Formats: sequence, structure tokens, C-alpha cells
Amino acid sequence: MSDDENTNTNCLFDIILDEDTIRRNTPDIDHEREVAIFDLLEENYFELAPREGKPSVSGPFILTLSLVENRLLFHIADQQNNHLVAHTLSLSPFKKTIKDYFLICESYFEAIKTATPQRIEAIDMGRRGLHDEGSDLLIERLKDKILLDKATSRRLFTLITALHWKG
Repeated sequence: MSDDENTNTNCLFDIILDEDTIRRNTPDIDHEREVAIFDLLEENYFELAPREGKPSVSGPFILTLSLVENRLLFHIADQQNNHLVAHTLSLSPFKKTIKDYFLICESYFEAIKTATPQRIEAIDMGRRGLHDEGSDLLIERLKDKILLDKATSRRLFTLITALHWKG
């Protein structure tokens, strides 16, 4: 494969968490956020949806995430950090899925201490199902603004949950 074929311009080049609105937390939570960002940057598909009357814009992009009330703000810039667009995503539709996801993760971490492998696998299947539900919702909610593939949506949902993790 040539370098041209290997270069994807519809991707994220960097992700920045706005420290004014997304507070640092415990070292464990900060580590989870860093891992989520690393995984997302390692491989992703991120494209600005076509906007009527506007020329299409290709990346790579810099994504700055901010939290304002119950909304996630996506500030999207080009590689030189020139602002391109900002989108707001209400997190209210994700509230139940995130809550259920945290509950099942707690069950999973408890189960791995004493439960049978079959019980652990059953809980993990439920956890993966909720993760899929959250990533599908993310694709749906962003479809007119940002186009994501399933793997990128899963990684971005992981980051969203890491932003909400209280420890």
C-alpha cells in the first residue's frame, strides 16, 4: 500500500480536554481518560458531515471537548488549530445508558474477584451490549454533524464515559 493510500484525512489528529470545564480527577480516572484518548487517536474515522451551502472540509482534525451543563461541546479545528466548526451534543439521551454501564462495570469488577468464568462472561456480554447501545446512540445523535464509523464511535463513547466516571 502506498503512503497516499495509507493516509486518511477523515480522522482526528489530536484530542484536547478543556481543563476549564473538564476537571482533573483521581490518577486512576485521569489514566482512563488518557487511555481512551490514546485508543481513539490510534485508529479513527472522523468526518464533518456535508453542510448545505458550505464547501466540504477534510482533516485531519483537532477535537477539543468541553462540558457545559449537560452538553458536550465539540470544537473542531484543522491541523493548524484554525477553528472550523463547533457542535453541541446533549448528554441527556445518554444518561440511562451511562448509568447502566457504570453499574454493570461495578458488577464486572466485583465478579472477577470471586465469580465463575461463565458468570464473568455473562456480565461482560451485558457490558459490551451497553457499550454498543451507547456507541449506536452517538452515531445517531451526531449523524448530521459528524460521521463516525462503529469502532470510532465505541472509542468516543468510552471517552464520554471516562469523562463521567466519578471513581
